[in-house]
Amino acid sequence: MSQNKRILLVVLVIIVLAGAVIGIEQLRGQRLANQLDIALQPGDIPVYWNGTIKAGFSPTDIEKLPQASFIDAEEGKTQDGWLLKDVLLLYFKENQFKDGTHITVSSSSRNKAVELTWAEVANPDNMVMFDLSWRGTLKLVSLLEKLDTRDEWIQDTDRIEINTK
Repeated sequence: MSQNKRILLVVLVIIVLAGAVIGIEQLRGQRLANQLDIALQPGDIPVYWNGTIKAGFSPTDIEKLPQASFIDAEEGKTQDGWLLKDVLLLYFKENQFKDGTHITVSSSSRNKAVELTWAEVANPDNMVMFDLSWRGTLKLVSLLEKLDTRDEWIQDTDRIEINTK
């Protein structure tokens, strides 16, 4: 085989491989676009339902919700913001939740997460809510024993996972 034919064969193989990679990525992108009927902006908090992203919001998106507040026992400061229940009900119907539905709120930058049940979130006495931090990020606070001190709060929340299975 001549040198020119080898070079042409290598170029054709590279073109075929590049086309295959581009085609596969295009299909993956279309599947993801079909899965996502939302457009997340930087800083938005994605909400996953049984592993599939279904919603996303920013602090400004929830400002229209009614506010709630309580005084934390640790420092006696007022925590005010929006109930997690109200935030979730912006995107899902209440009948989609069962008392045992697991809701995980996490912060990747703080490497922290808390798992709650819908019964805990829906109970207004627990005051499971987002408060706006001084940096403009959301922190999950509550009167629940597992979330009632600053060390337990989920600051810089960046993901919510709901699991009904």
